[in-house]
Amino acid sequence: MNWLKATLAAGAVALAATSAANAQEHTFRFQSSDPSGNPNFELQKTWADSVSEKSDGRIQVELLPVESIVAHNETQDAIAAGILDGHITDTSYFAGKDPAFGLIANPVGAWSNPQEMFDFMENGGGKELMNELVEPYGLHFIGATTPGLEAFVSAVPLDGVDDLKGVKLRAPEGLVQQVFAAAGASPVNLPGSEVFTSLDKGVIEAADYSVFSTNHAQGLHDVAPHPVYPGFHSMPLVEISMNKQKWDELPDDLKQVLEESVREFAQRQVAALDENDQKAVEEAKASGNITIHDWSDEERAKFRTIATGEWEKVAQRSENAQKVYETLTGYLQEQGLMQ
Repeated sequence: MNWLKATLAAGAVALAATSAANAQEHTFRFQSSDPSGNPNFELQKTWADSVSEKSDGRIQVELLPVESIVAHNETQDAIAAGILDGHITDTSYFAGKDPAFGLIANPVGAWSNPQEMFDFMENGGGKELMNELVEPYGLHFIGATTPGLEAFVSAVPLDGVDDLKGVKLRAPEGLVQQVFAAAGASPVNLPGSEVFTSLDKGVIEAADYSVFSTNHAQGLHDVAPHPVYPGFHSMPLVEISMNKQKWDELPDDLKQVLEESVREFAQRQVAALDENDQKAVEEAKASGNITIHDWSDEERAKFRTIATGEWEKVAQRSENAQKVYETLTGYLQEQGLMQ
């Protein structure tokens, strides 16, 4: 009888192993553009967990922090080569390959809240555009999220576009600087580590920096007590994409799981970031030391109109950038977001 028990036991082990193998059909390695411990990376890990849960364990996503396998701007090539299976990253990192990536990643002035961008991606042609851009590089775009609409740091009152004239402000090189210059400001290039000191010493009067809660936590409102919130200028698109061949091999139900998981994650991320911002806003108001400026829809539309002139210049640099420009401006006009 011992042989029978042994045979039954071996069969049970084999059956369990087969069931586990069937349950876990796909294992994917994704790399983030955020470091371990960063709040955005911690939120991204909840997305990876949700994929396993929603797929009943049929998909497992191993999420790695930035630079784990390749540099932040090399993930696209690594995915195409099969070194990585996917990434969660700021699309603007690939603007050197095609200016269209930079334009769709952060069309400065386009969005006043994340839901506008999400609607553009889902219903305004953004998703299709992204796949036109990434599929020639061997990727498939699953969906988008964002670290949120950045607030604007200012030591002087800014209640609209006219108030930007002559203001010396810190902004990153490229489209952001171009748009602020077109609005009449005087942008300068400074590393983030010098923003506080430069504001404190009056070297600059304002700065493109980060979301309200981060600005507040770093003490920027102590030296720049006139923040503009909600912001009006910058909201980066963060894409979740994967190897196209591996995407194509997935059954339709798992493709749907991945798309739904990204949509749910995007809402979870912006809700968490908004909660942090609201807490910081209440704390800042309670201090009585700052004045928060919220631009009217008309002023936001004015800034957006100025920005479109700079988008048009980017659009002239490639056929894909022109497509992004036409689709984006068409959507904004349909939604009444452009003058």
